[in-house]
Amino acid sequence: MKTETIQKYDKGVPRYTSYPTAHLFKPGFTQELYCDWLKAVPEDMPLSLYSHIPYCDSLCWFCGCHTKITQKYKPIHEYLGSLRKEIAMTADVMGRGRPVSHMHFGGGSPTILIPDDVRDLFKTFNEAFNFTSDAEIAVEIDPRDMSQKAIQAWAEGGVNRASLGVQDVQEKVQRAINRIQTIEQTSQVANWLHESGVHGINMDLMYGLPYQTVESVLETIHRVMEMAPERIALFGYAHIPTLKPHQRLLPEEILPDFNERFEQQEAAAELLGTYGFVRIGLDHFAKQDDPMAIAFKNGNLRRNFQGYTTDKAEAMIGFGASSIGSLPNGHVQNIVPIRNYRAAIESGKFAVAKSIPFQGQDKLRAAIIEQLMCYHEVDLNVICKEYGATLGDFEYELEAIKPFAKDEIATHENGVITIPYEARALVRAVCALFDQYHGKRELVYSQAV
Repeated sequence: MKTETIQKYDKGVPRYTSYPTAHLFKPGFTQELYCDWLKAVPEDMPLSLYSHIPYCDSLCWFCGCHTKITQKYKPIHEYLGSLRKEIAMTADVMGRGRPVSHMHFGGGSPTILIPDDVRDLFKTFNEAFNFTSDAEIAVEIDPRDMSQKAIQAWAEGGVNRASLGVQDVQEKVQRAINRIQTIEQTSQVANWLHESGVHGINMDLMYGLPYQTVESVLETIHRVMEMAPERIALFGYAHIPTLKPHQRLLPEEILPDFNERFEQQEAAAELLGTYGFVRIGLDHFAKQDDPMAIAFKNGNLRRNFQGYTTDKAEAMIGFGASSIGSLPNGHVQNIVPIRNYRAAIESGKFAVAKSIPFQGQDKLRAAIIEQLMCYHEVDLNVICKEYGATLGDFEYELEAIKPFAKDEIATHENGVITIPYEARALVRAVCALFDQYHGKRELVYSQAV
C-alpha cells in the first residue's frame, strides 16, 4: 500500500478499547446509581476484575498511564488499605461469592508491592469473590523492581499469566526513554516465573520510540524470543504531550517519522511470523497453541480496556484510582487523583467520578467496532439481526466507506465490511465511521498508525 494513501487516513482516532470511548464519560454519577448498576448484574454472570496500582519508583518518559512516582512505601501501603475497603464495599453491595473468571492487576507497577501486601490483597479478593477453577489471573510486571520472593507471592495468589514490560533492549533507546533494563534482568524474572509455575508469559514491546530503527526493533524481538514468550504485544508509541506533559522530555526530532514507524511495525510482524506467532488484531501476536490464538481462530476474541483478550465476561469491575469498569448498564470510571480517591473510600463512599450509560445504538455499534478491531471484518447482516437493526440504519456509514474502498482501505459487499491485510494498520479509521460520537468533540487522540 502506498505511503501517501496510509498518511491520508492516518488521522487521530480512539483506540476503541471500549465504546462509547472513555473520552465521553461524564461527571455526576451518583453513589445510588452505581449501587443500582452493581446490583443489576445477574448473580450467575461471571465477573472480570481490574485492580489499578498507580505507583512506580521511576517515570518512563513514554508512559501514558495514570501513575505516581514515589520512593517511599508508606503511601503505597496506605493506598492498599483503601483499595481493600473498596473491594469489600463492592462485594457487600453485590453479594459476596460472585463468580470471577478473569482478574487483571495493572498500573503503574503492581509489582512494586511487597510480598505481604500481595498476600493481603489476594486474601481480600478471595473473601469477597469466588474465583472459578479456570480463572485467568494476570499481572503486569516491571522486571526492574521484581524479586523472586515477590513472584512467589503473586504465584501463591493464583497468578497464571504475567506481562513483562520490555519496550526495547537497546541502551541508547532505553536512556532516551528513562528506562534502563538489561536483558539479564528480564530473563531472570522470566525464569523465576517458570520456576513458580507461571508459564503464561507475555512480552510488551514498542515501536516508534526515540532512536529506534527497524534493525533495533528486530534485535529486540530476537532477544526476547530467547525467553520463549507465549504472546507479544507490540504497541506503537503515542506521542501526546498535551495530555502527558512529561513526554516533552522526549525531543520530537529524535522520534521516528511516519514511514519509519510503519516500516518498524511491518518488519516486526513479519519476523514474529517466522517465529510461529499468529498476528492478532492490531498489535498482538500469540503462539498457535496459546489461548488467545485459539480464541482468535474460533471467533471468540474480545477487546476491552486491557486490549485484546480471551476474557468473555460481560461485566468488568474496576478497583482503585482511575480504574474503569463496564457493567450491563454502562461504563464507569473512578476518581483519578489518588488523594481524592482515598478520601472518598475512607468516608465510606464509592470513588466513582464519571460514567456513560448505554443508550440508543451503543451496544450495536460497540459490537461492530469490536468485530472490526478483532477480525478486520464484520458482517453487518449478522449483527443487525442480533440487535434488531437493519442495513438501512447504516446508510450514512455505507456511503462514507466508498472513498475507503476506492483507496483499497476497506471493501463493502452485501453488508460485509472487510479491511485488507495491507491496510490493517488503518482499522481504527474504519471503526470511526461507525462511531456516532466521533468528530462531535475536539479531543486529542493518537494517530491511527
